[in-house]
Amino acid sequence: MVRLSNTMIGVLNAITFLLSVPILAGGIWLRQRADGTECERYLAAPIIAVGVFLMLVSIAGLVGACCRVTCLLWFYLVAMFLLIVVLLGFTVFAFVVTNKGAGDAVSDRGIREYRLGDYSNWLQKRVESTKNWNKIKGCLADSKVCRSLEDKQDTLSRFLRNDVSPIQSGCCKPPASCGFTFSNSTQWTGASNSTDPDCATWGNDAATLCYGCQSCKAGVVATVRRDWKRIAILNIIFLIFIIIVYSVGCCAFRNNRRDHRNGGYKQGAYA
Repeated sequence: MVRLSNTMIGVLNAITFLLSVPILAGGIWLRQRADGTECERYLAAPIIAVGVFLMLVSIAGLVGACCRVTCLLWFYLVAMFLLIVVLLGFTVFAFVVTNKGAGDAVSDRGIREYRLGDYSNWLQKRVESTKNWNKIKGCLADSKVCRSLEDKQDTLSRFLRNDVSPIQSGCCKPPASCGFTFSNSTQWTGASNSTDPDCATWGNDAATLCYGCQSCKAGVVATVRRDWKRIAILNIIFLIFIIIVYSVGCCAFRNNRRDHRNGGYKQGAYA
């Protein structure tokens, strides 16, 4: 009878292997799409990397546990240990860099506006980089993030009560301080006496809008902050699971070494 720890590691890694197949296939599909956007192709690389990593590690754990190949199980444990360290480091880092920042309501309006200076210096530097921001702008344009606002044909009173995302608030309309006159959700007219540089950056052209504004960068950072906080919380749950699996893997590794020392596998033994 196969040792319990080896059986558990085998089953868990068989499931992980099955999960890695659609992840890898999805990444390859995104990369090969003829009509895919630059943003989708940029996203494909990490998806493929995750798929390949999960597939290799699951094969090593599956073969190492079920066939009692100690070197493969050792590779599996090293990879799992590195994964635990990386996830732990990312979780702590995510909580640190997302600790600051929140949107401000525009008087009694439902829409909130965001300021880049309210967020951590690390996040600010990432979007202030011209190279990074050009890629982000390309993704925003490809995703047509402002199209949903254009289609609503709202009046000003209805528009101000809309539940818009941080990116839509920062990139699809000028800041309230500009004092522009509302024509529709993405069309604002008139002159501004505001000293806010975003007022001069704003343009009614669908390809311009406020994509070059500081408020747009702030909206992107606000979205990243929100998503990273959610991911960090999920990471804590995932870490607990990974640590349990790692512990079971250590038992299986110990069983394999004991079997090799004893010159074979003794039936009826359990971890």
